[in-house]
Amino acid sequence: MAPAHRPAPPPPAAHEATGPLLTMSGITKSYPGVRALDGVDLDVAAGEVHCLLGQNGAGKSTLIKVLAGAHQPDGGEIRWRGETVSLKSPIAAMRLGIATIYQELDLVEHMSVAENVFLGHERATGGFLRTGEARDRTAELLARLGHPEIDPGTLVGRLSAAGQQIASMARALSHDVRLIVMDEPSAALDPDEVDNLFRIVAALTASGVAVVYISHRLEEIRRIGDRVTVLKDGRTAARGLDAHTTPTRDIVALMTGRDVEYVFPGRRAATDRAAPVLSAEGLAREGEFGPVDFQLHPGEILGLAGLVGSGRSEILETVFGARRPTAGRVVVDGRPLRPGSVTAAVRAGLGLAPEERKSQALLLLESVSRNVSVSSLPRFARAGWLDRRAERAAARAATRDLSLRPDDPERPVRTLSGGNQQKAVLARWLLRGCRVLLLDEPTRGVDVGARAELYALIRRLADDGVAVLLVSSEVPEVLGLADRVLVLREGRVVHEDAAAALDEHRVLDLVMSEGPGPTPAPAGTTPEETPAPTPRGDRP
Repeated sequence: MAPAHRPAPPPPAAHEATGPLLTMSGITKSYPGVRALDGVDLDVAAGEVHCLLGQNGAGKSTLIKVLAGAHQPDGGEIRWRGETVSLKSPIAAMRLGIATIYQELDLVEHMSVAENVFLGHERATGGFLRTGEARDRTAELLARLGHPEIDPGTLVGRLSAAGQQIASMARALSHDVRLIVMDEPSAALDPDEVDNLFRIVAALTASGVAVVYISHRLEEIRRIGDRVTVLKDGRTAARGLDAHTTPTRDIVALMTGRDVEYVFPGRRAATDRAAPVLSAEGLAREGEFGPVDFQLHPGEILGLAGLVGSGRSEILETVFGARRPTAGRVVVDGRPLRPGSVTAAVRAGLGLAPEERKSQALLLLESVSRNVSVSSLPRFARAGWLDRRAERAAARAATRDLSLRPDDPERPVRTLSGGNQQKAVLARWLLRGCRVLLLDEPTRGVDVGARAELYALIRRLADDGVAVLLVSSEVPEVLGLADRVLVLREGRVVHEDAAAALDEHRVLDLVMSEGPGPTPAPAGTTPEETPAPTPRGDRP
């Protein structure tokens, strides 16, 4: 895709003449046993998109929390518009005009858009809220962001992921903001929504607002960025690189300390397929997807490609029993699976790595070993007691098999990088003896170096006979990993082909073409037979 159209930022000479909007020099921050930042430098000019890159654990999150006033640095200097400042709290940062939009949006779902936008600085007179004024001002902000159709009175929990992100941006703009930090803003967006995000960023920077943009998708950096700063191991590996001309190989080498080839592991030569291990027969959920039919064979990676809302994740969750179908069935080894039963799915050899691993898959306060063993605990029971030594030994073997780092099964899983947290989820199902692995956005929030490891790991599992059903918003990822691809549009399979026979443009043409929506459930199905559709953010 072409770069977003927006005025070029001031040339370097202008930056030097006026001085940067923000300068962070020699920033340090330590936690018990960890030096998260070790003298980081960053400077951002007004009206530019400054991209902050680095692997998970490089220090990006800590740095933006220091900038947001959420964490206090141990050393270094922060200068704002030429003056040294101390950001003692998020309120202090916001008063200066610094707003942060985190990847996991901090919105209150049961409050309206307007209430969220002015949360913490409500408009009031004599102790009474001026709700009408707040709604009018929110409507103005939404229109400025190109989304006048969003009703300020709508509950945030009813908005799509893209809508919630717009609400978060409106909240930032409700202050006199001069710099916005965006942490992985495109992670849950489809291509059209990403294009709209970039139009918003272009409009903001054209008005003089600076944007610090964090993303693992290097192609986005080319489209939207002006300059790049790279962090590695808590240090500044490079600063002020040109986002358009710096070779990708150089950026990756700065991030990882090594060259990482942007190639997917090779596929095995085609052989006669064994009988399918899993089949979906007329599977449907009213208003969400279907009916869909497909087969998955041992050792095969089957990719589901489609836009957000096309039913991809809902299909995976229905196969896994987290949603009850309104029609059709799932068959494993020739036997129908009890619908709507996760227990039955796990017993049949299915495992799910969900999109939101932190909220849906991991016990963040527990150790790596407990997260790996949690689905296999009866295996370690001895006369009603849990054999912790056997549990830890099995978990260590599973994590070592996947090269999970650091090699410490008693480490809290919340302290791991995104890639290693994903490995912990995969290790759980391997320990369980999973034969069918359902992967929903397996590399979301994972840096480029860890992605290459996960790609190789997924292919290795398939080569060992595990059947993989893969969902990803990134079409190149689906085409690079899968053996066969189902293209979804509005809940229906509109095309099926070998991955090698497709390219990104063909897939995007298929998913964006006009076509019918999901077929209604068969007559006679009543609403009482199935749970109501769950909002995307609250899926089981």
